[in-house]
Amino acid sequence: MKATKKAVTIITGSLGSGKTTLLQNLLTHHRLTENIAVIVNEFGKVGLDHYLLRQAEEKTTLLQGGCICCQAREDLAEELQNYLFLYEQGGIKFDRIIIETTGLADPAPILFTIMTHPILQHHFVVDGVITTVDAKNGAMQVRNHETTVKQISAADTVALTKIDLVTQEELDFIRAEIVRINPSCTILNVEKGDVEPSILHVARKYSSNVLPRNDQLAPHTLQSHIQSISFAFLQPLNWNSFGVWLSLLLYARGENILRVKGLLDVGEAGPIVLNGVQHIIHPPIHLHEWPENTQVSYIVFIMKDISTEVLQQSLLSFQTFLGTKVDLLHVHSL
Repeated sequence: MKATKKAVTIITGSLGSGKTTLLQNLLTHHRLTENIAVIVNEFGKVGLDHYLLRQAEEKTTLLQGGCICCQAREDLAEELQNYLFLYEQGGIKFDRIIIETTGLADPAPILFTIMTHPILQHHFVVDGVITTVDAKNGAMQVRNHETTVKQISAADTVALTKIDLVTQEELDFIRAEIVRINPSCTILNVEKGDVEPSILHVARKYSSNVLPRNDQLAPHTLQSHIQSISFAFLQPLNWNSFGVWLSLLLYARGENILRVKGLLDVGEAGPIVLNGVQHIIHPPIHLHEWPENTQVSYIVFIMKDISTEVLQQSLLSFQTFLGTKVDLLHVHSL
């Protein structure tokens, strides 16, 4: 019998955004149905001694070819293999590993490591990325730190923290900024790190998200090289042809595609869930049925230094091979 892969949840976010507080609250104040192991880059001053806790020192190396988005985290690979060895020897039991990154971390190399490592890819699956965003300082961090944009782009769930320190107007503004960066993520207001264990199962509730319409997006005047574009498919598409188009796109410009996320109708009873960060595409998930209140087949791209017009023209030119009509949902800049 084929063994079930162990789930991995990544918690990332800027320095001081509440990652450790959220993790501490999750592990110590809620009864979890899973055995949780934890890997952190920075211990912080919190009491997690009664949990499996290991610290991974930075030993990042660059893969041959020089693509910054595809750095291999040798430190992380070693720690995950240590957990796997202990599990198989009966020394520990766990159902899920939570990885808490440093505040300066780009989640892409972590995803790349887990999904492409010759051993890890057969034993672990990324169940979701949770990004903490400081409601008070988040807008400033988005403007000044590209890593913050990457962390939000990679998120399945954004935990909006320190909401008790801002006005409703400030809260609405930072939520609008998050939507601009990642229109398909789930945003949760989190006070003092208080979250429910269900936050860990982001992949399972992923497809309940609904894309915002253009008229739901507040005006924005900042100039940036980060843009997102969303498309809807009006009929079922040819999955093989779409895979060819997407593979060519990522091969040519993968380092500039910060995020790809979609719910695609391929003519089956349920849709395919597509999820990727830069060059890295998660194994597609075939759902048995469409989620409740979800009828649209769509895909979202978050891009850096790529013209939305060029991507739109590329997809429209390929729509004959896809066997569907493509409709532009919305475009917005950061």
